[in-house]
Amino acid sequence: MADALTALLQWYAAMGVDIALDALPHDRFADSEAAKNAKQQPQAKAVPADDPPRSSSRLPSPSPESKPQAAFSQSAEETTASAMTLEELRAKLDAFQGCGLKNTATQLVFADGNPQSQIMIIGEAPGADEDRQGRPFVGRAGQLLDRMLAAIDLDRNQVYIANIVPWRPPGNRTPTTVEIAACLPFIRRQIELVSPRFLICLGAPSAQTLLGTKEAITRLRGRWREWTCGGKTIQVLPMLHPAYLLRQPAQKKLAWADLRLLAKALRQQQPPVK
Repeated sequence: MADALTALLQWYAAMGVDIALDALPHDRFADSEAAKNAKQQPQAKAVPADDPPRSSSRLPSPSPESKPQAAFSQSAEETTASAMTLEELRAKLDAFQGCGLKNTATQLVFADGNPQSQIMIIGEAPGADEDRQGRPFVGRAGQLLDRMLAAIDLDRNQVYIANIVPWRPPGNRTPTTVEIAACLPFIRRQIELVSPRFLICLGAPSAQTLLGTKEAITRLRGRWREWTCGGKTIQVLPMLHPAYLLRQPAQKKLAWADLRLLAKALRQQQPPVK
């Protein structure tokens, strides 16, 4: 019986159910009706006649979480600036309390590969296998990534691999904008410390976050772009994520075309033509 309950709790955690909201059933419909009735009640405070009318479409007031999140973001910026090595950055990230994913993940997934490499690969966030092993891209998507690298005579000892978010989101969901913003100073500092010549962004979240765009990955991929970090201009190549290729095998031809662009740039050993 105990084993069955443990297995059930582990399944709940994997699916993202990580908190109990109420001990007893709660009538949310009654709450909604009460809130609706309260809005219909006349306001006790009169509005002065010379006050301009207020638009009903005005932006809502900042949530109570805005100030704490801003404080954590500022703290992250200050923390990362003082990290002079990757080891120091990892220690500071491990101690960082500004991202809630840390409370649900098994462990920090910092990086893998060769930090002296001129190629840095950045994904979205760890999955279940990565969460267990503490290394990025070790599951099925990681195995495909290894085969993709081998196709152009590369392996993990010749690249450096990390993620935008270093903790696994519950149920492998996409990280929220708040979670990405909290972790962004760390990945930017990680890129600065590695100082790669080429940056490969796997998937839309990685490419959109670093390039500051909302374009789809299918429009971003296929050509080099320039990105400045720490005073250095880095050549960036967005690519389809291996997890997407597992779901859409027909799109592997696009990934192969992008890999050939990388291989050509490595052969030339000069900034690729955009």
